Amino acid sequence: MSDKQIQAAYDLAKQQYADLGVDADAALKKLATIPISIHCWQGDDVGGFESAATEIGGGLAATGNYPGKARTADELRQDAAKALSLIPGKHRFNLHASYGDFAGRAVARDAIGPEHFSRWIDWAKGLGIGLDFNPTFFAHPLATSFTLAHPDKSTREFWVRHGIACRAVGAAIGKALGTPCVTNLWIPDGMKDTPVDRLGPRERLTASLDEIFKQPLDRAHNLDAVEGKLFGIGFESYTVGSHEFYFGYALTRQVLYTLDTGHYHPTETITDKISAVFMYLPEILLHVSRGVRWDSDHVVVLNDDLEAIAQELVRGNFVGRTHIGLDYFDASINRVAAWVIGTRNMLKALLRAMVEPTAILRQHESAADYTTRLALQEEFKALPWGAVWDYHCATANLPSRGAWMDVIKQYEKSVLSARQ
Repeated sequence: MSDKQIQAAYDLAKQQYADLGVDADAALKKLATIPISIHCWQGDDVGGFESAATEIGGGLAATGNYPGKARTADELRQDAAKALSLIPGKHRFNLHASYGDFAGRAVARDAIGPEHFSRWIDWAKGLGIGLDFNPTFFAHPLATSFTLAHPDKSTREFWVRHGIACRAVGAAIGKALGTPCVTNLWIPDGMKDTPVDRLGPRERLTASLDEIFKQPLDRAHNLDAVEGKLFGIGFESYTVGSHEFYFGYALTRQVLYTLDTGHYHPTETITDKISAVFMYLPEILLHVSRGVRWDSDHVVVLNDDLEAIAQELVRGNFVGRTHIGLDYFDASINRVAAWVIGTRNMLKALLRAMVEPTAILRQHESAADYTTRLALQEEFKALPWGAVWDYHCATANLPSRGAWMDVIKQYEKSVLSARQ
């Protein structure tokens, strides 16, 4: 579409929304302020850059062998910058501890420091973006069935030191970039078959977490978060850090609670959990992925689940209290394109929710006129939000619809294909 066609379509859409009491200009202005934290592990299949190669483990598996995977931190930064250049708005990048610039040296997980991420900080400064961080409690000889809940004290203490080191890295990142780094803690601890003792590992995990979070850090630099999960490969029967465990921990310790869209039963969505959690916690971390059967980490698409999450965030006025990040990895398609697809879809879902004539729907709901509410909910799905999205991309000097794939194809031809 030409700029003139995009403008004409937007003007018509804008008027349609105005007739329903929605200010499309205001929605776009707000959308432009929402950062999505884009995850590093999509770019290299959760490999990381430690000198010792280890299987991912921890109930995680990346499938596919699409050519062009990032092999070094420099290549990953190059790919991420290309993806960011095709996404409207100013966003963030989310790192795992195993993605440091280790210069080929073996650095123990409990010995990592801000110096191993200085090049990431410089890169982020150059792009004007923030960084988030995660300890890496997998892909390591000491990450077997247990880490922070391990029955062996010395192993447990190693992982505690790793958690403490990662908080220090997060705080250094946040201080250097002038925006709080969300440091999110997830562990794969659990059992393949039914345990006899479910309490003991949870008692050990609680003690380990308390030790990790013992030192207060400036919240202007670092925000702590904890993330639960239903199960993983090899941990089908018991996960120590379940939803109930971590929600209770976050509530009593006043850290962020992480809701991951792929960490629940395949038929269970997190939409209804958002307002429930916000009754008791001031902020949350949201990890967005797409579950398909047992696999929780497919590329985010604009489906009913994603739209429902965005609607809940907008309708409840929770956007300013939610740190939104992505969490998936697909090695069967172009990895840079996967970043762009998922992030654009997250933004599209937020935009659709922002231009929804919610006030009209609330009016009918308050009057207990649920028939009209349902009828209008369905009718509003046909409103021309796509014209608003195209305009949003055009004003950011970015291609809309599928035109951005031309850039990806050229990047694949000139850069990714040379990595074989």
